[in-house]
Amino acid sequence: MSEFRALLQGYDRFRAGRYETERRRWESLATGQSPPVMIIGCCDSRVDPATIFDTEPGQAFILRNVANLVPPCEPDGGLHGVSSALEFAVTKLGVRHIVVMGHGACGGVAAALGGHGDPDRTFIDRWIGLLDPAVERVRASGTDDPQHALELEGVKTSLHNLRTFPFVAEREARGEIELHGCHFAIAEGRLWELDEASGRFHAVGEPDLDHAGAKE
Repeated sequence: MSEFRALLQGYDRFRAGRYETERRRWESLATGQSPPVMIIGCCDSRVDPATIFDTEPGQAFILRNVANLVPPCEPDGGLHGVSSALEFAVTKLGVRHIVVMGHGACGGVAAALGGHGDPDRTFIDRWIGLLDPAVERVRASGTDDPQHALELEGVKTSLHNLRTFPFVAEREARGEIELHGCHFAIAEGRLWELDEASGRFHAVGEPDLDHAGAKE
């Protein structure tokens, strides 16, 4: 069976199953969308936000890229996919929450730690260069698990960069939007939420688990 044929068979199951049972929802969604939440996650095939958060169609506006990164606001006339999606979600759709979700065993983070060569050569080299300041912090910390530490720092980096966009910062100041950071441990199936006041991640639904985050 080809991999693409497997996808088409999945569509057949969707069409005969979920679509039929939720036909009215799909007909309603065809007229427009107003998701209350934007999720910025990694494009890693193992960490689908819709699966992890068990969302319904229309519930979340999802943006995925390598290492769940948000660049700083740079109105320089370039082609900025993340920035344009963010602008659309905030100013047009009116999302009330933005969630940045990192994850364990992230390949983009591993590449950033391993050194990413000549930034003038590849798209990925330039992209994960956004983590360079975080890499320096992690290495200076002397942690025995730099991969995990950088995954958490990457979430914080994206949250910081989100606030460089005036349309985000102004709405957050007015209480119209909230920013959240999370980390998903693949092997454990456990989600950790960032407490920005303390800089620590806490296990969602498990208050007794309170440390810097989960390890793969």
